[in-house]
Amino acid sequence: MSGADNVVWLGTPAFPEAARAALADTRLRTNLRRATTTIRDRRLAVTAELDDWEQLRESGEAVKRATLRHLDHHLVRLEGSVTKAGGHVHWAADAAEANRIVTDLVRATGESEVLKVKSMATQEIGLNEALAAAGIRAYETDLAELIVQLGEDRPSHILVPAIHRGRAEIREIFRREMGKWGRPSPAGLTDDPRDLAEAARLHLREKFLRARVAVSGANFAAADTGTVCVVESEGNGRMCLTLPDTLITVMGIEKVLPSFTDLEVFLQLLPRSSTGERMNPYTSMWTGVTPGDGPQTFHLVLLDNGRTATLKDPVGRQALACIRCSACLNVCPVYERTGGHAYGSVYPGPIGAVLTPQLVGVEHADSLPFASTLCGACYDACPVRIDIPDVLVHLRAKAVEAKAAHRPVPTAESLVMGAAAAVLRSPGRLTAAQRAGAFAARLLFRRRDRIGRLPGLLGRWSDTRDTPVPPRESFRGWWRRTREGAER
Repeated sequence: MSGADNVVWLGTPAFPEAARAALADTRLRTNLRRATTTIRDRRLAVTAELDDWEQLRESGEAVKRATLRHLDHHLVRLEGSVTKAGGHVHWAADAAEANRIVTDLVRATGESEVLKVKSMATQEIGLNEALAAAGIRAYETDLAELIVQLGEDRPSHILVPAIHRGRAEIREIFRREMGKWGRPSPAGLTDDPRDLAEAARLHLREKFLRARVAVSGANFAAADTGTVCVVESEGNGRMCLTLPDTLITVMGIEKVLPSFTDLEVFLQLLPRSSTGERMNPYTSMWTGVTPGDGPQTFHLVLLDNGRTATLKDPVGRQALACIRCSACLNVCPVYERTGGHAYGSVYPGPIGAVLTPQLVGVEHADSLPFASTLCGACYDACPVRIDIPDVLVHLRAKAVEAKAAHRPVPTAESLVMGAAAAVLRSPGRLTAAQRAGAFAARLLFRRRDRIGRLPGLLGRWSDTRDTPVPPRESFRGWWRRTREGAER
């Protein structure tokens, strides 16, 4: 399996082309602006209630970074704890191995359908498609994931996968598709949110009561006790985690925490950062199996799929600290205008721009590190203080180096940037360039403050930006003229 196959539907097309199409969709932009603004305002309100919010962020960062430094130790400890509690642990190096493990486990039960709890990891590996190829039907039970599945769509947000859909669109999807997957939508269904939620409940209820196998992800797992934790807002996860006979959890290896008490920090950080709530409506935890209570067979699949390779990068590895809250998406000006599909990955937004290239190899997703203004809002919002702008710049350098390695002849862009670097690293050259720019401004732009389209390759810059006329005097020139003489 190549690196590009580790994450499904990656980079088709590359971000610039996909973003251009998204920007032309006014309905998409309206839906995104309304939804992200609402979630953003809620988050600001509930985080402001805590005097120690910044200390909580620092604690979350410290726990995550310490865990990543000793990840092997904590994973082995987790395996022992889960096994001791009656569970079974499987190790998956990549998406193909994880899909094969889950498919074989489902087949061993004799069942041909499974319930799904919302899971980024199973989306990452394309589990639903792998199960379908094996004749096993997976039913999404999260409301937003159900909308995406029925509409044969793709998720566009970590927290709210159907954020790009309006209520009228959802009603039509339910009317048209629910009957093909089970109980049809009620007659006279409206686009009122309560009616849509009730239609989903009725549709899913029979599946909850019938299914014998469920597949989940995991938000956290405690290495010392073997406890796995899933947080959600609707209760569908609770149904899947308690009613079936067999539960299979697919978890990225970075989700492990050293101890159960570490949850004290993250169960405060996550709900406030994701849904703008003080606590999650449903927090489900289980440790192995308990006779007569809940699933009687539990399997934990620990997924690598590029994570070990990411750990090798001292700068980039901090992306593995992500707790999938989506706070960075909700404050990102790029995401708000393009939506999640433009990123071509199951991980959209700023965190996707730094995580996906590392999981699949930067050469397979070299446009994503440039899908940012580097404004820093994502770092300010991140509950575990991932310095996303720093990682973006780091990955941009890697993307440029990867391209240069495959191009023996320098491109026009590399020549221009090389010339700029030569000027900027020398005070003398910079002064000469500033004087030349000032002279050109006096000669060519006497009555204008903006330059029109620049020639050649530089036109790509001026096509989307206002280019100011070079100042008639540089700051350093002004300083020498007005200050140095006075100081003497």
